[in-house]
Amino acid sequence: MEKKRKLLTIGQFAAMHGINKKTLMWYDEIGLFHPAAIHPENGYRYYSYHQSAILETILLLRELDVPIDEIRAFMENRSAASMERLLREKMEDLDHEMEHLKAVRKTLAYHCQNMRILQTMDLSEISVVVKTERCLVTVDIKPDISFDKLVELITAETRKYQLRRLHDASYGTMIAVESLYHGCFEDYSNMFIEIPFPIKKEGLHIQPAGKYVRAFYREEGENAVQCYHKLFDYVREHRLTLFGFSYETIINENVIDKREDALVQVEIPVKTESGWD
Repeated sequence: MEKKRKLLTIGQFAAMHGINKKTLMWYDEIGLFHPAAIHPENGYRYYSYHQSAILETILLLRELDVPIDEIRAFMENRSAASMERLLREKMEDLDHEMEHLKAVRKTLAYHCQNMRILQTMDLSEISVVVKTERCLVTVDIKPDISFDKLVELITAETRKYQLRRLHDASYGTMIAVESLYHGCFEDYSNMFIEIPFPIKKEGLHIQPAGKYVRAFYREEGENAVQCYHKLFDYVREHRLTLFGFSYETIINENVIDKREDALVQVEIPVKTESGWD
């Protein structure tokens, strides 16, 4: 009688662990987790409290997406060594997934910022902003390269750095300031991708931290030329000097259907005429 009181029905045991009793029935049928006793007359399954730790181990591994066959093999040969090995493998998987989620969040914040700019800023104004250092992967743009080929190259780079899709990172184009001063407003040298997680800096383009002059233009007609001439006037008036590259990004491509509706953000690093600012 004392032994019977220590047993739980399948419904009670399932409720205690927050699962459906059909899950316990399935685990029993596939040989993964058996009840402590089965009533000889009606076939009802009963479980004991000491089985809770075993079930919770199975549920943990299932939550970590360990395949049933792998869990079954582990349960048949449980040991401290095999448990540690399995958990360490899953910890590594979780670390990778968390890094991915952090990267996704950073990209979402970037797009959210762009949507806020579209709604709140006077896009005709030129301003100075402070930016942190960014590590960029770059792809050379050759004069005869087609847009389709450029997309293929940039997509290949995202895969190289284990990004799941192109929009997992922000990207844009670069023009040397020297080209701009010579009136070559379409002399793009590179397309860049900002990798949204920490990586080694060797071989990457470092976009420097500091002050940047920012402006916007619609990607049609002579808008780019007019935008850059306004930038030149602005930096002269404020006794600033442009250097390095102009970094162009389309900030509204998520909410437009036609390329001519693209709104381009221009950011160029600046220093004061007397030196670095």
